[in-house]
Amino acid sequence: MISKSFNLNVNCLIKPFNKTVEVDPDKSLSIRSFLIGAISQEISHANNVLESEDVFSTINCLKRLGVSIKKRGNKSYAIYGKGLGSLFAKKNTKLNFGNSGTLARLLIGILSTTPNLKIKVQGDHSLNKRNMKRLIELMSEFGAEFAPKGKHNFPLEMTSSEMPVCFKYNAGVSAQLKSAVILGGLNTFGTTEIIEKQKSRNHTENLLKKNLQSIKIVNGKNNLIKIYGKKTLKPLNINIPGDPSSAAFFTALTLLNRNSFLKIKNVGLNHTRVGFYELLKKHGAKILFKNLKKNNNEIYGDIIIKSSKIKPIRASQEYYVKATDEYPILFIIAALTKGISIFKGIGDLANKESNRVKEMQKILKQIGVKTISSKGQLKIYGNDNLNKKNKKIKVPNLGDHRICMSAKVLSLITGIPVRIKNFETVFTSSPSFLKIMKSLGAKFEIKK
Repeated sequence: MISKSFNLNVNCLIKPFNKTVEVDPDKSLSIRSFLIGAISQEISHANNVLESEDVFSTINCLKRLGVSIKKRGNKSYAIYGKGLGSLFAKKNTKLNFGNSGTLARLLIGILSTTPNLKIKVQGDHSLNKRNMKRLIELMSEFGAEFAPKGKHNFPLEMTSSEMPVCFKYNAGVSAQLKSAVILGGLNTFGTTEIIEKQKSRNHTENLLKKNLQSIKIVNGKNNLIKIYGKKTLKPLNINIPGDPSSAAFFTALTLLNRNSFLKIKNVGLNHTRVGFYELLKKHGAKILFKNLKKNNNEIYGDIIIKSSKIKPIRASQEYYVKATDEYPILFIIAALTKGISIFKGIGDLANKESNRVKEMQKILKQIGVKTISSKGQLKIYGNDNLNKKNKKIKVPNLGDHRICMSAKVLSLITGIPVRIKNFETVFTSSPSFLKIMKSLGAKFEIKK
């Protein structure tokens, strides 16, 4: 499923609203449920799956690797597991990851230790520009090989390890790299150890936790994750909650809009994913989590948001791993908040779908907001009383869903007209985004 290209024009302030909505299902959990289901035994069931382009790319790649996946109802799928080391494709089969960095890193993790594979891997225009050097280095530790040598971006040719070996990995801020090592380690000879000094999102570990023979997690100041190779995995049965990253944009719209209230139902509230909400609550946002429940080691519940007066944001490096996808919209909130906001430890934003620091600086410059970037840090000189006369926002084709979504929120709150090129990229993560915006009273024009 490929969305037809279109641009989006917004030229109207949003009015106050009092609404209850549900956002699209969690993308991280949707992708992981298919990948882990494919290497588990028997039939796994994934319900309330995100039906977006990134997830369809996942399904298509797995089918090319011999996995049978059948739709059983509305957003419900059965995944017929092949077991560890059993994925297979003919020599030089091409796998296209589309726009999904999550799929690219996690599936390459699985395939690196799956014997007898020689495949070609690639993504779309945006993903092909992203640096995969660290992934290549880590998978090479397992014994996988990549060609051409010295090239660190897709397309690449990958040859899996015939004798996959374990190793020790000191994890950084990337949950995707950590997950790639976990998934690769499941089919190695021996025990793969991961020392986690900065605790990144843990969906992969949560989905594997019931396999006590395969994974052991020792929690402490530094988490220790042990992966015992060559053990069979039990099938999954998962109900996927709403995506907290998608919910963040509607949360921001409510906080910034006058006299507004929003309830977002059934959102994933995993403690490694709620940095955005914690940070804003610390700076004056009226946000509550209600009706908390647990399923497959994942916490979910409702988010209650009211219009708020936010103080200038001070985000230390520790927030980055818990709010990675939400930084573009955090920059918008900071820009419309009087005073200087400072975001530290954000150097990794340069290697997302776009260079998110630079591109957001360009957008804020167009509305007259000063920013200074240096050494993995961004200062935003916020203004809650912008001079909007003769201002326009133009967003080029970046292939970055989070920047498109952020620019739309900025226009709705300020009334400054925006033209966003190739807005269809938002459907990689949030196909219901425009529909929900419309239900809140947002007006916009689609230009094909």
